[in-house]
Parts: sequence; C-alpha cells; structure tokens
Amino acid sequence: MKTHYTGTFNDGTVFDSSYDRGEPLEFVCAMGMMIPGFDKAVVNMEVGEKVHVHLMPEEAYGPSNPNAIFDAPISVVRRGEELEVGMRIYLQAPNGQPFPATIVKKTEDTFTFDANHEMAGKELNFDIELVEVAE
Repeated sequence: MKTHYTGTFNDGTVFDSSYDRGEPLEFVCAMGMMIPGFDKAVVNMEVGEKVHVHLMPEEAYGPSNPNAIFDAPISVVRRGEELEVGMRIYLQAPNGQPFPATIVKKTEDTFTFDANHEMAGKELNFDIELVEVAE
C-alpha cells in the first residue's frame, strides 16, 4: 500500500507528514510495519479515499511504562558530562543489546532516563489518503 498522511497531536501540532516529504509512505498492511490503529484504518480503504482517525495510546505506541524510567550515575555513561537533558542516546542492556533512551533529568551525579518510545502514552490523529494498492 501507499498512503499519504499527516499525523498530529490533539493540540493540532504536526509530528509527521508524508506530504511534507513529497512522497507517500509504502508498507505492507497488517504485517506489523505500522502501528495497529493505522493498519486498522487503512485495511478496507479504497484508492483515493481519505479518512481521519483518532488513536488512543493502546492503538498507537502503547502506554508509557513507568518501569522504563530509571536513574543511572553519570560516571557510568560514556561522555556523560557532555550530555544534556532532552538528548536521545543509545544505552546498552545487560545482554549487550543497544536501546534508545531520552535524558529527562540531570543532577550533579545522576541522569534520569526514559526508555519509552518517544510517542508512548500519546493520543495521535491521522488524516490518511490511500494512494495505491499493490497488485
């Protein structure tokens, strides 16, 4: 499928738009490539059809998980003294797997990280236009 879309938060702020990039998004529907609510919205659309959908967090990137917010000493973070609140960096899990986290607080000795997806816990709105269906 190919769709054009504009994604907004409830206050109308645009967070993503295929129109701004000048090309539609191409994906395979119902294969886990898109958030569940987006897949559900497009599955029965016809080429040229436009829909507006409002997605709760459970249909988008999920609720924010409080267990994904944690503290770590600045001394154990590579180049920790150079990092600032708001930066998104990759940390390493005990199994060696890298994962992204955002610095949400910094004290003299400690960082507070949020490893939730940046869109977790947010309601999202999409205006979607189906452009093409692969044969």
